[in-house]
Amino acid sequence: MKSGRHFLQIPGPTNVPDRVLRALAQPTIDHRGPEFAALGRDVIDGLKRVFQTRGAVVIYPSSGTGAWEAALVNTLSPGDTVLMAETGHFATLWRDMAARLGVNVDFVPGDWRHGVDPAAIAAKLDADKARAIKAVAIVHNETSTGVTSRVADVRAQIDAAKHPALLLVDTISSLGSIDYRHDEWGVDVTVSGSQKGLMLPPGLGFNAVSEKAIAASKTARLPRAYWDWTPMIKDNASGFFPYTPATNLLYGLREALAMLTEQGLPAVFARHCRHAEATRRAVRAWGLEVLCVNPAEYSSSLTAVLMPDGHDADAFRRVVLDRFDMSLGTGLGQLKGKIFRIGHLGDFNDLMLAGTLSGVEMGLAASGVPFTRGGVMAALEYLV
Repeated sequence: MKSGRHFLQIPGPTNVPDRVLRALAQPTIDHRGPEFAALGRDVIDGLKRVFQTRGAVVIYPSSGTGAWEAALVNTLSPGDTVLMAETGHFATLWRDMAARLGVNVDFVPGDWRHGVDPAAIAAKLDADKARAIKAVAIVHNETSTGVTSRVADVRAQIDAAKHPALLLVDTISSLGSIDYRHDEWGVDVTVSGSQKGLMLPPGLGFNAVSEKAIAASKTARLPRAYWDWTPMIKDNASGFFPYTPATNLLYGLREALAMLTEQGLPAVFARHCRHAEATRRAVRAWGLEVLCVNPAEYSSSLTAVLMPDGHDADAFRRVVLDRFDMSLGTGLGQLKGKIFRIGHLGDFNDLMLAGTLSGVEMGLAASGVPFTRGGVMAALEYLV
């Protein structure tokens, strides 16, 4: 039995605030009654503010993977072409899902250290004279790499090409942590989940949907039943759902949205930026390398750190867990054993970051990883 509190510093699921935990513990109510209708309207309206949209927001009892599928099956037909970009493990998984669903995927290769290249998207769209590409699907913040793509720049390239393709964006590890503007950036479907910046346990998936996407859903022919937007949007208008909702998670969501509103989204985004910069300063002071190459694409949700040659990141993570009771994110896919990831998103403050970075620095020493001491001090000097 270890004393003290476990440090959960993976980039999601994140720490659930006590306020949200208490909200989750409320008694379940009749999901067809007036009290639930008020809850349903509250959370949908609150999500619209976080997505920064006036359009429809659909809530599924699901993981983010389910919300991925909903975005695809509501907008595409078998044999349609979707343009995607290889920015990391989760972009690759979304690609694999689209292919399994019967969609033709044009996958722009990447090195997992950069975000989506808007120029590469532009070249593909310019070459598509037959307008075969029906959607461009990208990951805003790649959780496996700590790289954030420039969604507004991608939208600008779609517009410059005068291409009718829909824009689908995964914000699973950025919503509520990094500035994101569904309407302003012209996104047609935004995908997200509950367990990261929204400070909830896993279990809710979201789609924010434009009018153009709703129009596309009228003719899309990929099979869908559970994931169909139409009955969801219809019932949501009165605060209800077409099937049994995750009532207690919605209680928690209402509380989490209230917390974001109280802090103000600009302040929330600034806090995440500040903690991310402090973390990167610590990494550099240790003599280690941040995986993300382009400063314009640094993530404010997490920082992925390259291990020195000859040292295994998972062995280091095991030492940190065993000695200091802290969980760090593992390397995924082709990055397994090569990086560790520090999550600094959600319900998080300066002292929690200081403790996190102290655990990393002690872990580097305990693991025999070559590094220079002083990373924690570099972060603290920035924070102060």
